[in-house]
Amino acid sequence: MKVAVLGAGTMGNGIAQVFAQNGHHVVLRDLDGAILERAIAGIAKSLAKLEEKGKLQPGAKDEALGRINPETELDAVRDAALVVEAIVENADVKRSLFKQLDALAPEATILASNTSSISITKLGAATTRPGKVIGMHFMNPVPLMQLVEVIRGQATSDETTKAVMELARALGKTPVEVNDYPGFVSNRVLMPMINEAIYCVYEGVATPQAIDEVMRLGMNHPMGPLTLADFIGLDVCLAILNVLHDGLGDPKYRPCPLLKRMVDAGWLGRKGGRGFYSY
Repeated sequence: MKVAVLGAGTMGNGIAQVFAQNGHHVVLRDLDGAILERAIAGIAKSLAKLEEKGKLQPGAKDEALGRINPETELDAVRDAALVVEAIVENADVKRSLFKQLDALAPEATILASNTSSISITKLGAATTRPGKVIGMHFMNPVPLMQLVEVIRGQATSDETTKAVMELARALGKTPVEVNDYPGFVSNRVLMPMINEAIYCVYEGVATPQAIDEVMRLGMNHPMGPLTLADFIGLDVCLAILNVLHDGLGDPKYRPCPLLKRMVDAGWLGRKGGRGFYSY
């Protein structure tokens, strides 16, 4: 099957890699050729590590890389059976892209979004095929994480949902079906916890190190909520909390002022070199 992955950032790279590892031909599209070059190099490095650890057969790395075609033109989606969008987490930008995809992709093509919080219903409404629009929310790092949160919009068909659930299983993932409400399940539960941890720092309850240690040792979390926030990106956390706050209208989702201030300062976590910790 031919799959088009739109966006060659961290998530798009991982999604493209997983499809290519499992025998699918992938078009990885981004506007910037330099970003695509870095993406292919990153995928090659990730595949090499899996081969070294014995998680891929010898030679599988080169075979998978041979199935990935970097592309800067959106026309590349014209013969794809599935499109997975993994661009910036901005509702207006995504809606505009889905409108373009609807005009370019074959009528039978499923249009999926890797969004972590934006309404699938709204993305579907920007097209003439809302029944074929669905969420495929992969977890980071995509090659290693099992979960795919499969989000049904208001108009997503049973047929589309079944096809995406089966495809996720064929990729070696565990799909979990959820409905389209702000934050879905993963971020509706996770982000208030992260936000509360940030409030604990803001109010001087404890240091980031202490808060993370309590959650790791006391709650058996693999990493503390502030380490995780840095890993996700503090700007992404803020964007998701804003979606929750706006969509549900409940003050319990109000982003902590400290989070807003850190994002304003450019302290975005790992990708910026500084967040609750320095990198």
